[in-house]
Amino acid sequence: MRRGMDASFSALPLESLADAALGRAAGLGAGHASFRLDRVRTARLLLRDGVLGGGQDTTETGLAVRLWHRGVPGFAAAPELTPRAAAGAAEQAVAVARACSAVGGGSGEPVGEPVHRDTAWISSYRVDPFEVPERDRIALLADWSRRLLAAPGVEHVLAFLTLVRENKFYADLAGTVTAQQRVRVHPLFFVQGADPRGGGTATLRTLGPPTARGWEYLGGDGWDWERELAELPAHLAAKLRARPVRPGRYDLVIDPSNLWLTVHESVGHTTEMDRALGHEASSTGTTFLTPDGLGSHRYGSPLMNVTADRTAEHGLATVGFDDEGVAAQSWSLVRDGVLTGFQHDRRTAGLAGLGRSNGCSFAESAMHVPLPRMPNVGLRPAPGGPSTGDLIAGIEDGIYLAGSDSWSIDMRRQNFQMTAQRCHRIRNGRLDGQLSGVAYRASTTEFWSALTALGGEDTYRLFGADLCGKGQPMQVAAASHGCPAAVFEGIEVVDTGAEGLS
Repeated sequence: MRRGMDASFSALPLESLADAALGRAAGLGAGHASFRLDRVRTARLLLRDGVLGGGQDTTETGLAVRLWHRGVPGFAAAPELTPRAAAGAAEQAVAVARACSAVGGGSGEPVGEPVHRDTAWISSYRVDPFEVPERDRIALLADWSRRLLAAPGVEHVLAFLTLVRENKFYADLAGTVTAQQRVRVHPLFFVQGADPRGGGTATLRTLGPPTARGWEYLGGDGWDWERELAELPAHLAAKLRARPVRPGRYDLVIDPSNLWLTVHESVGHTTEMDRALGHEASSTGTTFLTPDGLGSHRYGSPLMNVTADRTAEHGLATVGFDDEGVAAQSWSLVRDGVLTGFQHDRRTAGLAGLGRSNGCSFAESAMHVPLPRMPNVGLRPAPGGPSTGDLIAGIEDGIYLAGSDSWSIDMRRQNFQMTAQRCHRIRNGRLDGQLSGVAYRASTTEFWSALTALGGEDTYRLFGADLCGKGQPMQVAAASHGCPAAVFEGIEVVDTGAEGLS
């Protein structure tokens, strides 16, 4: 095992359990079989107005066997880490495959992949957050909460902290054996205030995203928490004074803290091949994209270049290997506004006639079967492009949006509506106060075709989601989305407050 891997995980009988599972699977005639042992530790804290309101620290450990028997897949898992349980999981997985075969359950075997022997990978972080005593974590959240409560206009503060450390061991009949460890952290603060004149209330949250970093993130490595906490009360006060937006079409300057979610919903999920094959229809929908549109479907303006990447440093979906033993990669999804790629696991790659997967298989835990899951998906900035301020200066009549909030999208990922934490009126190239009730809506291709300007590398930031749901039973996964600031012309804006009153 690589130095730095959690010693208690490395001490588990990983190889012997894999041997028991894979040996039994091979003896029962499995053509392809893999073994996983996953351990996921999750710690959470909640503080209300600086006082501890709850906390938990849980660890889920288990083993799983996934195989193909006579061309039909089977899966089984067990919480017991014994050779008997491992062999039993293989037997149960074969039984599942046989039962599925009886009702026509074949769905394509996985494509072959290069073998990776005895390889270990650890994500990029400096301080394992679980090595920081819980009392110190609480103390930092309480101190930041008290500072916010001391600011004029802030009446209440909710503070959340989520820490995750994930260890995975993988082995298959082809000879691949990998072990990996990654961590992520997500501090999150909500502030609430009331307008003393009108009595209205408003809530605002920090924009600092979840990230695949360690405890150093809370010390300012990767995000300026001191600055954001200092500015948050003033943004809240401005939101309390916000004027209702007048519905119409506006030029939008969208900050990466908001645009990442639109990328996630209208590009990330839309380019998952299992959706294009109709396999997600009964849960979170399919996609308007079709496999035959590869290389020809016009997704957006020529400025639109989107990359899928499982190698980006500090990305939430960054791994050494996916849950089918495929090495992490990066590839193009959209180039010059044209669809150029999909996201595949080994099964959908085979169904699409490809020679290899691009490594998108992931399971929330050993108790879950791996699904095609989103990599880090990012909109590329304009080389040497303008600053956010320069983009705003070029707009005579528009809105600047920052921070993601509520959203909705249809079951084919074709029509969506997004709101924001902060919406600023732009008049003659300057910000002119905040607006309330702003939501922008469009069809996916209409929206991306309206992209007319991109910020430069200095505006590019990595945001993301650490609770993205998919599948039945529902599984959660994490993925990052990098974007620059961007300008979209003539986008429809509605007043959600007025709609609520109608």
